[in-house]
Parts: sequence; C-alpha cells; structure tokens
Amino acid sequence: MAGMNHRDRLRELLVERSVRIGDFTLSSGVRSSYYVDARQTTMSAEGQVLVGYVAFDLLRRSGLEPSHVGGLTMGADPVSYAIAHRSWLEGRHLDAYSVRKKAKEHGTAQRIEGGLPKDARCVVIEDCMTTGSSALAAVAAVREHGPEVLGVLTLVDREEGGRRLLESEGLELLSVFTGQELLEAARREGAAR
Repeated sequence: MAGMNHRDRLRELLVERSVRIGDFTLSSGVRSSYYVDARQTTMSAEGQVLVGYVAFDLLRRSGLEPSHVGGLTMGADPVSYAIAHRSWLEGRHLDAYSVRKKAKEHGTAQRIEGGLPKDARCVVIEDCMTTGSSALAAVAAVREHGPEVLGVLTLVDREEGGRRLLESEGLELLSVFTGQELLEAARREGAAR
C-alpha cells in the first residue's frame, strides 16, 4: 500500500472483490449492467480496516457529529462496525446498531439491536444505495425508536435517485464512492489485464 492512500486502496479492493459487470436485476427491481456486492469487501479483514479509516474520516469531516451509526442488517452491519471500531482508535466514541427488517417475534421483540438510546444522534449506514428506499426504511425505524437521524452515509451511491429521495426528507447523503467511479475503475482494470 506504499504510496496509496486508504480511499484509493479501498476503491481497488472493491473493484477486485465486489464489482461485477454483466446483466443484473437489483433489489429495487431495476436492471443494471453492473452489480456491487459490497459485503465481499466490507466483511474482509482488509476491507474492515479500510472502511473504518475512510468512512470515519468522511463522517468526521461532515460535521454531523453522530453518537451512533447503523442501518438495515446485513449490508450496513460491517460498515457500521468498522466505523465504530475506528472511532474508538481515534479517541471518539461512536457506537453501532443494527435495524432488523422486522421486529423479533420473541424475547424483547426489538427491531433495533445494539442498545440504541432514545437520545442518540444517528447516521444511517448503507453499503450500496440505488433508490434510497432501504435507507429510508432504516431512517423510519430509527425515528420511530426515538433518536434523531442526522443523515445517511453510503459506501457506494449508484446515483439512481437515492440522494434526491433522502434530500426530500431533509437528510444529507454522504457517499464514499459513486457507482460510476467504481465502474470506470473496473473497466480500466479489465482493460489492463
């Protein structure tokens, strides 16, 4: 990694492990010529370190100052945990939480895991955003629980309406990469092989 910054290496790792070019149907139902399976990167040891550095730095520079980060399980989980870990190493204290797709039907019947207090200041996390509807579902669950939602951070913004939807709800979107940036890097990498 000599001479390469953390963001550049994370982009390279996403291209190596997560970006696929072909014909795909996304969870939104939209057809796409590429797919980003971010978990192939975010759940790797190196990916955890890089996501922690890069996403925590983006949050720090944003001025949002959350106390908690999290989103819909399972895509948001490794990103949230990496940010929480990095925050501790940086002398900050950001805890993570997970939002279940639906409340548990046993025990305490919680929808949000991780001890999210009612007075928390949250940033909702996404690994890869298309329309923004998943992020908005997580925002609604967090707000219903009581905490304030400051904004949304996504590792990859496919730029297919998510930003517009979130901004219409008064939420700022922070994105580490655009889908186009990763697609162009993947094409360059493919041409270089």
